[in-house]
Amino acid sequence: MNISSINDQISSLGVSNNSINKQQNDNHGSFSDLLKGAVEDVNNRQIDGYNAMNDIATGKVTNLQEAAQRIEEADLSLRLGLEVKNKAIAAFKEISRIQA
Repeated sequence: MNISSINDQISSLGVSNNSINKQQNDNHGSFSDLLKGAVEDVNNRQIDGYNAMNDIATGKVTNLQEAAQRIEEADLSLRLGLEVKNKAIAAFKEISRIQA
C-alpha cells in the first residue's frame, strides 16, 4: 500500500495532517479522564432514566416509547459498566497472581 497516495487523497479532501494529528491527540486523554467520562455518562443516563420513570408515574410523559427507551438505555449502560468493572478486577487479580 502506497502511503503517499493516501496522503494525496486526504489532502484532496481539504483535511490537513496537522488537523488530523491535533484531533488524534485530543482524543488521547489520560486513563483517569476516560474513566471519569465513562462514569459520568452512566450517571447521566441513570438520571435520565429515573426522570423518565418519574414522568411515566406522574403522567407527564408524552411519548411512552421514548421514555421506555431512555429507561432501557440507563439499564444497559449500568450493566455494561458493571461488566467492565468485573473484567478489570479479574484482569488485576490475574496480573497479581502472575507477579506473585
